[in-house]
Amino acid sequence: MALLAFSIFLTIQTHSFHKSKFISSANWVTGGIYSWNNNIQDYFYLDEYNQRLVEENKNLRNIIRQLSGEDTIPNYTDTTFASDYIFRSADVINNNFSKRDNYITLDKGEKDSIAAENGVVTSKGIIGIIDRTNRNYSRVISILNSQSKINAQLKKSNHFGSLIWDGKDPNLMQLTDVPKQAPVAKGDTIITGGKSLIFPKGIQIGTIQDFKLDNTESYFTINVKLFNDMTNIGYVYVIENKNKEEILSLEEGDENE
Repeated sequence: MALLAFSIFLTIQTHSFHKSKFISSANWVTGGIYSWNNNIQDYFYLDEYNQRLVEENKNLRNIIRQLSGEDTIPNYTDTTFASDYIFRSADVINNNFSKRDNYITLDKGEKDSIAAENGVVTSKGIIGIIDRTNRNYSRVISILNSQSKINAQLKKSNHFGSLIWDGKDPNLMQLTDVPKQAPVAKGDTIITGGKSLIFPKGIQIGTIQDFKLDNTESYFTINVKLFNDMTNIGYVYVIENKNKEEILSLEEGDENE
């Protein structure tokens, strides 16, 4: 066997034709292995990507079911659901999170019916509020911004406060002005309070990491660990309140009387 292998080696080395054929065959085998390995990797990456999309759709359906109070959700693309809100999908093309006042840019604008004061969420929770638009793009005031102040509450009770950011950890926000009578506990879930025309009540925000009473010992300041990773945002949903103008018209009428 050793002699046979040595003979084949001499043949390959001393005859250019045989040598070229051997190299070509070796390259074919090696290329086949690389191609096979790459196809396997592509398969697993594709499976992971599809799983993320399935999870995203499942989470979004859960949000809509909670908001509408229905057990089933009608089929949808990315337009209107059977509720008081319209959800439109968009991609993040720029995301700041290291400054004191951070903004996010989306690839959808006025031509896509995106407007100022629309809320922005992912399937995991809130992201911010649209403040500027042009035909093709829109800018979001991130919740990681000193101008951001979101009405939020404990999921297990109706005690609410204001969700703000202290400018430190991009994955940790503060819920302030929560009365000390509130049944606050580490690990409890914080959701949107619905006391505005931007976010419906019940969208998840995060969980309580820790809390303390303020200087007056009348209100809690709560550190909230966000469900969203604000440093890694891709797909978002822009929320339009279909009843906003009607509600505003009614409230403005009351003020003028």
